[in-house]
Parts: sequence; structure tokens; C-alpha cells
Amino acid sequence: MPDYTITITKTAQKQLDKLSENIADILIEAIQQLAINPRPAGCKKLKGREGYRVRKGNYRIIYDIFDNILTINIIAVGHRKDIYN
Repeated sequence: MPDYTITITKTAQKQLDKLSENIADILIEAIQQLAINPRPAGCKKLKGREGYRVRKGNYRIIYDIFDNILTINIIAVGHRKDIYN
């Protein structure tokens, strides 16, 4: 099975840049794992908006999966208290 290509929106990139380095590293690792398995254990399809989310501690990664072109688009990254607003 081929790996997915990962794209990150400008918004998500800015959110990542604001995080402390150790947290950003954990989230980047998780994002890279999505290329291999876009629907890992614990991933949820979101209700009320498009996309999926995966948890890493108190942080969330929200993304869309385009199976037809093998692409994952990272929409948002952030702390669980802020991410759904």
C-alpha cells in the first residue's frame, strides 16, 4: 500500500509554529505516521464538520483524507480546549 502525501494548511502551520518545540515534535511525528496509516487506532470522524481527528495527549490534529489521490491535508493543530472553536 503506497504512503499518503501530507499537505499542511497555512493555518495549521502557524499553529504548529506557536507550540513549544517538544510538543511540536510529538505532533509532527504523529502527522508523519498518518502518511503510513491515515486512520490509526483512536482516530475519529468528526461530527458537524469535515475531517478526522487524532489525539496526542491534550493536543489534537484535525485533517481530511483524500483516498482517491492518496493525500492527507492537515487542517488544524492545537490544544483540545482551543481546537474546536
